[in-house]
Amino acid sequence: MNVATDEVPRVLIVDDEPDLCELLAITLQGMGLTSDSAGTLKAARAALAQGPYRLCLCDLRLPDGSGLELIEQIQRTLPQMPVAMITAHGDVDAAVAAMKAGAFDFVSKPVNVAALRGLVDTALRLSRVRAEQVTAPTLTGDSAVMQALRVTLAKLARSQAPVFIRGESGVDKERVAHLIHAQGPRASGPFVPVNCGAIPENLLESELFGHIKGSFTGASADREGLFQAADGGTLFLDEIGAVPPGMQVKLLRALQERAVRPVGARQEVPVDVRVLSATHEDLAALVSSGRVRQDFYYRINVIEVMVPPLRERGEDIAPLAVDLLRRIAGGERLSLTSKALEVLQGYAFPGNVRELENILERAAALCEGALIDAADLHLPKLFADPSGPTAGNGDLDSELGGVERERILEALLASRYNRSAAADRLGITLRQLRYRMLKLGIN
Repeated sequence: MNVATDEVPRVLIVDDEPDLCELLAITLQGMGLTSDSAGTLKAARAALAQGPYRLCLCDLRLPDGSGLELIEQIQRTLPQMPVAMITAHGDVDAAVAAMKAGAFDFVSKPVNVAALRGLVDTALRLSRVRAEQVTAPTLTGDSAVMQALRVTLAKLARSQAPVFIRGESGVDKERVAHLIHAQGPRASGPFVPVNCGAIPENLLESELFGHIKGSFTGASADREGLFQAADGGTLFLDEIGAVPPGMQVKLLRALQERAVRPVGARQEVPVDVRVLSATHEDLAALVSSGRVRQDFYYRINVIEVMVPPLRERGEDIAPLAVDLLRRIAGGERLSLTSKALEVLQGYAFPGNVRELENILERAAALCEGALIDAADLHLPKLFADPSGPTAGNGDLDSELGGVERERILEALLASRYNRSAAADRLGITLRQLRYRMLKLGIN
């Protein structure tokens, strides 16, 4: 083993190929790092016991077992230390298995020195962030499901694996993605969210990858895409199910090669981006229907996170309301009466956290004084009073139409009558919103 001082970061190399160990050691030494080498699981465990190390580079196949065993052990005993798996070229299944086990990232044989340097830099930033215990904003709510979600997000922040965030419209999937970014080594880099469903299909490639001057009508200058804007940080692709299959092929290549080709360009541009994605739709069902390619599905869905709807965590409504009112009111002090809180806790919130925010914004504007009462909430009559009789004697279509009409009006008001933004808030397409407005007589 190499001798290292406490001041210089140490890296543990676990591989049974002496030539590869020497190459990795020379590369690390050129970066001002020291390294120790171990050729077996047993030797690696002994080295870890002597530690400390800032990073571990581990081969998948070892003489006395699998590198996955070492990853799992490090996750249990040294969760702050990043681990990168060394895999055979093209062994995507092994790379996915490593990331699910807790690996930070992977590097393929033969090792690309430039890619290795980038990986090591990012890993050391991650271990430094963890050592300094930098805190990030968190999700409001103390329900069991939210506590479990926060633990999961903290683990995912240590990885570079693609994460797919699933949840109903309005559960704040973008905030979940932002938390993964903010707690990881890319926190100092940009977080770039994009709603794929809001970009016209013919512009999506240019928006994501950029274009060069003259590549199409209207391209009067070179323009960077969102992948390049997110370089060194995180790109969040919301409503990923809206990406057409042809574009999915190009996204798949960008994810695999870590490079993008701007529209009209001959050469690819390397990008260092972690991609997170989300949709309110059932992605597996979209694969079955042919809207989402199977290979694209497996690439973006390495790790899946489910964000629970608000109706499944009613105990979080009160702290959420307090937090939202603080943001809405600014310097003023606004609070809910016990009756208003009771009404909110009895409401189903089909629009989830986003709907709660809209309700409170409206109530804050309409209430008299610093107290918001039940009447100020203006909930749909079908749900307004949990202690009252259920609305059952009227025509069901009329009742549901009234609820739908109010939801649409709320979304239009919250988006200042921007129909595209309102459709996004409601989790539907602009065409669907136009049809429903016409049907309900909303001008």
